[in-house]
Formats: sequence, C-alpha cells, structure tokens
Amino acid sequence: MTTPVIDSDREIRELLGKICAQSRRNFEGALRALKLHVGQDLALCQLWQEEGLTQVQLSEKMGCEPPTVTNMVKKLEEYGFITRIPDKNDARVVRVYLTDQGRALKEPVMQIWQAQQKSLLNGLLPEERLLMRRLLQQMLGNIS
Repeated sequence: MTTPVIDSDREIRELLGKICAQSRRNFEGALRALKLHVGQDLALCQLWQEEGLTQVQLSEKMGCEPPTVTNMVKKLEEYGFITRIPDKNDARVVRVYLTDQGRALKEPVMQIWQAQQKSLLNGLLPEERLLMRRLLQQMLGNIS
C-alpha cells in the first residue's frame, strides 16, 4: 500500500503558515520604522483602550505569558513609549501608562494595520471577506 502524496502547496495549514510568515515579515518591516517589534503594537493597543493596567492584566488581555509581557513592557519603557507607576493604594502593584510618545504611535500603527489588512484582502469581494472571516473564526474555535 502506498502513502498518498501530499501537495503541500494545497494544504490549508501550509498556506496559512506561509501567509502568517510573510505577513509577519511585512509587518516587522513596517513596525521597525516606528522602533517597534511584532507584539509590542498589541500591548500598546490594549493601553490605547485602557491605561493603568497591571502587567498581569495586560498579559491576560493579550493572551500572552506574563514573562513575555514583562520583557515587552521593559523594552517599551526603554523606548519611552510607556511608564510604570506604583499603584497609589497598593505599592506592590505597578500599573502601566502610555507616555505622549506612546500615544503618538496610535495613528501610525493603525495605518500599518489597515495597510496590512488591505494587502491581505486585495481582490476579494465583500461577501468573500465575510466568509473568510467566518471560516477563520471557525478554524480558530476548532483548535482552541
């Protein structure tokens, strides 16, 4: 009995992997111009929505491990995009706030996200985009 040959270019998981890898490379290049790395934009996004989060809250909202967020926060603070301030009611708790520089990144990062989305969806009809979104959500739900 022979093993079927898998055409890896037609395998959905392979295509998704290639899309993710290329998208990340494109995204890294665009973010680098802002002195950011992939993932740091997501931390900033959470803070644009709600400042004063603890690092634990930030890691929960981002779905990242706390050590990952700790390193990310350190770098963002070094770059001057955020600041950490002890909680006024509990000195053991440190809260993360945006600096003016961090707030100023919102528009450029949003433009990068929009350009990335436009590039990914170029040539797809609105109904195809809706279907793509539904299918991707289903796939994510299947593996979560």
